Amino acid sequence: MKKQIRIFAAAAMAAMMCALSACGTSSETTEPTESDNTAVENETAENGDTVYTVGIIQQMEHAALDEATRGFQDTLKEKLGDQVVFDYQNAQGEQTNCATISTKFVSDDVDLIMANATTALQSAAAATGDIPIVGTSVTDYVTAGVVQSNDTPGYNVTGVSDLAPVDQQIALLQKLVPDAQKVAIVYCSAEPNSLFQSELAQAELDKAGIAWEEFTAADSNEIQAVITNAITDCDVVYIPTDNTMANNMEIIKNVTVPAKIPVICGEENMCGVGGLATLSISYYELGCKAGEMAYEILVNGADPATTPIAYVSDDITPKYNAEIAAELGMTMPEDMVAIETQTE
Repeated sequence: MKKQIRIFAAAAMAAMMCALSACGTSSETTEPTESDNTAVENETAENGDTVYTVGIIQQMEHAALDEATRGFQDTLKEKLGDQVVFDYQNAQGEQTNCATISTKFVSDDVDLIMANATTALQSAAAATGDIPIVGTSVTDYVTAGVVQSNDTPGYNVTGVSDLAPVDQQIALLQKLVPDAQKVAIVYCSAEPNSLFQSELAQAELDKAGIAWEEFTAADSNEIQAVITNAITDCDVVYIPTDNTMANNMEIIKNVTVPAKIPVICGEENMCGVGGLATLSISYYELGCKAGEMAYEILVNGADPATTPIAYVSDDITPKYNAEIAAELGMTMPEDMVAIETQTE
């Protein structure tokens, strides 16, 4: 079975290598970030209790991913106190760094790996079929190629999905832009989970009888041109949770706001930088749920292979960017909550 796992993970990784290497936040090769708390050699605390070493690989620096990591660490610290040590590594958006960090965790024989975002998860799954892996900030684990099914993963991988309620997001789009004739669905073509969300959005738009068109960017260098092209024929933009788009919302804002084109985002932090509105889950709660799953695996012996992928359904609130609403000349519904405006 372990051999089968390694073959499966390696195949998934190979399939994503070329595409994902182009989809990052930095054009330079960046070394993995060193952790303040590296893996410890001792396996017991002074009082004799077991100390668990958890490797955290975060794909890139971004507010949503940062919140997921914080929630994960807070939860395990609350449950385990000084019985848990974290080795946090940030890959800075580089595929090669994800692979290097994953290999390091395997070499260090950590007790569990928390993989934050899709490329990080795929790298971890390719690196080991033995060490338990808990993912977070990943939309669909089957699409990512790391589990057999979301109900019964079948391998050493489980985790929490950040799939937002796409049907409700499209309903929000209709509420805010009731006269919308055509929607531009924009995402990075190298992110499979974005394609998954795009297909869900397409189905909802078809139900509503609203025309749509996909516009994809291979990497951050293409975003400005793609957005400029998208708004020439569409009167509203929908962007799912997408790491590349999330890190370039300022560019998107600079194109869409002057053109008076509203943008509905899949995630709150994206909206805070450059979107009009969102219906988003809490990434902190996403991390907390991943922490609870990690605790069950470490302490109570839960098997990732039989632990279903979890979802966060609470605290979903329609929110909007007040600054952009004002620039677009739009009055927002009273039941929506203004979020704090952010800058990249």
